[in-house]
Amino acid sequence: MLDLYGLFHIFITNIDKKKVKIIVFLIMNNDFKQHINRLRSSGLRPTRQRLLLSKILFDRSDTIHFTVENLKKIIKDNSKAKISVATLYNTIHAFEKNGYLKKLSLKDNKTFYDTNVSNHHHFYDNDTNSLVDIKNDDIQLNKIPKIPNGKKVREIEIIVSLESGNQNHKK
Repeated sequence: MLDLYGLFHIFITNIDKKKVKIIVFLIMNNDFKQHINRLRSSGLRPTRQRLLLSKILFDRSDTIHFTVENLKKIIKDNSKAKISVATLYNTIHAFEKNGYLKKLSLKDNKTFYDTNVSNHHHFYDNDTNSLVDIKNDDIQLNKIPKIPNGKKVREIEIIVSLESGNQNHKK
C-alpha cells in the first residue's frame, strides 16, 4: 500500500517538530528525488498528494494506461490519502504538457493517459475499456494518403478497437 502519511507519522510521534522537518526532508529527498524533480520541472510544488500521484504513475516497471476515473480508483485502493479531483487534473495536465504522459482521445469522448510517451500503437478493448500496447514491429504500414500541401506527418498512431467475439450479430 502506497501511503506517505504513515511514513511521516512514525517520526512525528517520537521526535520534536524541528527534528521532524529535517528527518522528513532527508527521507523525501532520498526516496522521492525523481518525483520531486518531475513535479518541479512541471511547474508544480511537490506536495504529499502530488508525490503520491507521481509515485503511483511512475514507480513501476510496466506502463500504465488510465482515465482520471481509473486513477481515482487506483489511489483509493492503494492509499489512505485524499487527493482532490482538481489536484488530479492539474497534475495530470502538467505532466502531459511536460512530456511525462501521453494523452489518447478515443471516440465517445473517452480520454486515456499513457506513461509510455514513445511513439507506439494500442489495442482498445471495448468490453473492458482498457488499452494495451502494441509493439511497433507488430504493425506494418505500407501506404498513407497524400499529405495536404504545407503539412507534414508528425506521427502515426494506430488504435485497434476490439470487442468480444461471441456477441450475437444481426443478420
